[in-house]
Amino acid sequence: MKHISILVPETAVIEAIADPRYLFTAVNEFLQASRKQPLFKVELVAASKEVKLNNSLFSVHADKLLQDINQTDLIFIPAISGNVDNALEKNKELLPWIVKHHAKGSEVASLCMGAFLLASTGLLNGRKCSTHWLFANQFREMFPEVDLVDGSIITDSQGLYSSGGANSYWNLLLYLVEKYTDRDTAILAAKYFAIDIDRESQLAFMMFQGQKGHEDAKIKLAQEFIDGNYQEKITVDQLADMLALGRRSFERRFKSATKNTVIEYIQRVKVEAAKRSFESSRKNITEVMFDVGYTDNKSFRDVFKKITGLTPIEYRNKYHKEVPVLQV
Repeated sequence: MKHISILVPETAVIEAIADPRYLFTAVNEFLQASRKQPLFKVELVAASKEVKLNNSLFSVHADKLLQDINQTDLIFIPAISGNVDNALEKNKELLPWIVKHHAKGSEVASLCMGAFLLASTGLLNGRKCSTHWLFANQFREMFPEVDLVDGSIITDSQGLYSSGGANSYWNLLLYLVEKYTDRDTAILAAKYFAIDIDRESQLAFMMFQGQKGHEDAKIKLAQEFIDGNYQEKITVDQLADMLALGRRSFERRFKSATKNTVIEYIQRVKVEAAKRSFESSRKNITEVMFDVGYTDNKSFRDVFKKITGLTPIEYRNKYHKEVPVLQV
């Protein structure tokens, strides 16, 4: 039997505690219904017997305390909420416990923002990881030695797992169900919980927010110019001259401040504008392409798919819905 320990951190997102417990308990029931033995022993583990969440709106009662666990096969680190630094400080006693059990052979899976806790252990240094796309820049700044994978739903790095943002963790849960049981059981679980089992990217859900949380005033001027003139053809030399900087110095400072090259930033601003147009207007693909400054259909399609994981028409079909008009 596989022993699963679901940690209950301070400031945890309660769904990220309840959902893995629900899923693996349900899988046991599926196995028993097919006359097989249940495979998972699922326990909630915490530093104290009762952990209050959401300003004491919810209270979670742990099955075991940290010191009660001698051996476990899989540790789940749920998503945390609120201020990240505050959450890490409140949960620092969990870190040596995770490290100790990983050294004893336990696998560890972080769900969404739980990646910040897992990365704080040092176990992810030099390894791939995913987290919520909205906090990617903050994660990179805090953990530069971790290889954060943009847009990924799941990472699997030698027994250390992570998931993308929010409900993406369901895909990691199904991935682990399949690993520990078989494909048929994972498919059954996916159907029962109505989850798209093979979704691999969160790119389509990402919103580009400009990455202006830095102190380089000249680079902010360049960003503001790009944001306001993305319909035009903007070159690196044009921006460098505008700021009275050498091209190399400008490109280096831009990448350092925004974590994007100048060209990548321009592309992402254009694609974000195209996404908003697809979501809210009735314009066709070509009209939107011209609106955001592209003249070549293939180039626009390739850049759009690279950034969102979908072609322009796939994105439009997914997110643009005609609002029905009530006839009186």
